[in-house]
Amino acid sequence: MNILWLNAGLLLPLDKGGKLRTWHLMRHLAANHDITYLSFADPADTDAHRAGMREVCTRLETVPRSDPPKGTLRFYLDAGKYITDPVPYAVAKYRSAPYAARVQELLAARQFDAVVCDFLVPLVNMPDRLPCPAILFTHNVEAEIWRRHAETAANPVSRRLLARQWRRMLRFERNALARFDLVLAVSEADGVTFERLYPNALRTPVHVVKTGVDTQYFTPAETPTRRSHVVFTGSMDWLPNEDGMLYFARDIFPRIRQQEPEATLSIIGRSPTPAVRRLGEDPAIEVTGRVDDVRPHVAAGSVYVVPLRIGGGTRLKIFEAMSMGKAVVSTTVGAEGLPVTHGADIFIADDPAGFADAVVRLIRNDRERQELEAAARRLVVEQYDWSAVAHDFEDALDRICSRTQSPAALQRTGHRGSGSVPAQERTDGTRLVGSI
Repeated sequence: MNILWLNAGLLLPLDKGGKLRTWHLMRHLAANHDITYLSFADPADTDAHRAGMREVCTRLETVPRSDPPKGTLRFYLDAGKYITDPVPYAVAKYRSAPYAARVQELLAARQFDAVVCDFLVPLVNMPDRLPCPAILFTHNVEAEIWRRHAETAANPVSRRLLARQWRRMLRFERNALARFDLVLAVSEADGVTFERLYPNALRTPVHVVKTGVDTQYFTPAETPTRRSHVVFTGSMDWLPNEDGMLYFARDIFPRIRQQEPEATLSIIGRSPTPAVRRLGEDPAIEVTGRVDDVRPHVAAGSVYVVPLRIGGGTRLKIFEAMSMGKAVVSTTVGAEGLPVTHGADIFIADDPAGFADAVVRLIRNDRERQELEAAARRLVVEQYDWSAVAHDFEDALDRICSRTQSPAALQRTGHRGSGSVPAQERTDGTRLVGSI
């Protein structure tokens, strides 16, 4: 297949869950297929990052773009421009005439078998007319993330602003799903949520691509753990991670310290926000920022925590920790969509006291912790290595591309995706995809 892959940024460095998932899937596809990858170019991208992308694509195309740093005056002024925009800010800020023009040029210059839209963001720069099947690769149910943001916001003004963004995302996501021949989700839970929220938008049933893990890279370390040491990893400029760690430091960690006064916490991940950096003022809390290799940091912990209250998709970080043979304590939201079992290969706790007690229990009970660690490692090795996941992804693309008449090539009389325009087939074979 000849695939045009659209994304917001380069995959390298592999410091986010979505990047990791796409990287492993594209690496498999690139062995047998021709991939043209188009993304924005960030000023922080290096020559090494661009060169490394050749491992997963045949051609790399980029369009310059930069974001103001979060929390700065420039950031808030930029965000203010989108207050009245009907498209949610998280998507609207990526509108780009140069990106849209480059998509058109590539489609005109090459004959593609499929266009993959990775996350919702590239959609604002896609043309209405596509000459081939279109696939949306979702990593979350974005509207659910914004709903949970609004529900957990303490400040009334923030709550109203977030609720407005949630409603816009709900409308945008509904119309987005209606534009694609195939929607790929990363968990059964997300697939069910899509069908519940947008029952008339989907052209075909959501195809679930399981979460995987590189079990040869994430392996149990021989170095000893630090007793009472708790670890979290994740991109710290992502709102669900920031919220989770602020919540953990405020409501859970003090409860752990009451029972285990020597307990320490490491927050490992790129671009910590000012609020997260301030947590590092506590001598018991380490905030590292970006690290070249998360494995030594994860290995040092006796317990790995995922105290998320907001989110969607699946948390690759959990599978990575489990692959390293780590005992994991997570909220229900943190482990959402993963085939894990409380008490067998993970501990699940949703209230601060229960979460703290679970962490302390694993710190103090070596045998129980080691049994949980062994079960966690066994689960991912036997069932969730990336190679099997990538084969399923490839089969899904192949099926949609091999159809002589894909759903987008048919005018489906009477079907409307909440205001979306039904796709039609032109006499020249070009698909007309309703705009949002």
